[in-house]
Amino acid sequence: MTGPDLDSLRLLVLVDDLGSIGQAAGALGIAQPSASKRLSTLERQLGLSLVDRTRRGSALTPDGRVIAGWAHRVLAEVDGLRTGAEALRTQRGAQLRVAASMTLAEHFVPAWIGEVKRSGPDTYVGLEVVNSEQVADLVARGRVDLGFVESPGPWPGLATRRVAADRLVVVVPAGHAWARRRRPLRAEELAATPLVVREPGSGTRETVEAALRRAGVGAVQPLLELGSASAVRNAVIAGAGPAVISDLDVVREVAGRRLVPVPVADMELGRVLRAVWPAGRRLTGPAAELLTLAVKSGPSVPKA
Repeated sequence: MTGPDLDSLRLLVLVDDLGSIGQAAGALGIAQPSASKRLSTLERQLGLSLVDRTRRGSALTPDGRVIAGWAHRVLAEVDGLRTGAEALRTQRGAQLRVAASMTLAEHFVPAWIGEVKRSGPDTYVGLEVVNSEQVADLVARGRVDLGFVESPGPWPGLATRRVAADRLVVVVPAGHAWARRRRPLRAEELAATPLVVREPGSGTRETVEAALRRAGVGAVQPLLELGSASAVRNAVIAGAGPAVISDLDVVREVAGRRLVPVPVADMELGRVLRAVWPAGRRLTGPAAELLTLAVKSGPSVPKA
């Protein structure tokens, strides 16, 4: 089977983000018929129906939303490859090497890096986006200067500093029975229900597992393990099952009633997001500047 090309994946992601083939085609600077043909080719390559075409417009099918979530991650990795290749081609070593877990990389770190670049336009920043466990490993092995994690830890051998916080939320599609509940879920109900979850080593996964342990109700029961928040979100929208995810990752879907948050009565789902670096090492230069910016600008835990 011929693999999908990156332009087609980018088009599919834009259809998901913008809500129509026409707007996605405009964003890429191509004609709508060309965009439709490219999506049809992608559907044949994958053997899946990705776009629901009606007289009122086009929208992604449930399978299309899941594929779009995975495509987000593929495109992010390709962007990282291109950035690294540019650094090698121009023989510039990264003056600031950073690794961040996905929630931080999507919602916080780009703005912090932007501030560093404004104060030092010639500073070259290399950013790796991986899960929290992998961030800690990169920091411990000296592969990056500074890391940002969302797992509760502990982080042996690493110094840590709080930089931000967010809250996890249980979400279901609007047609799910939990969306009509009048009473909050109990922790035992959540523990007894198979969930769409992130992979082991993810900060979100470890936060959920830690919260269930504190509630004394057992471990997570994985229904489906996925490698990114967007893939989890799209799987829930497609009806795969409930999930516990950062509220930052579902703001648009909750506002549009594609997902419904479900309160949990006896679990604390707030979490602290941290910077990590080797214990005993004093940060200097751009790494110290980035940490200072992150500490000053990071938001507090949202109220329940």
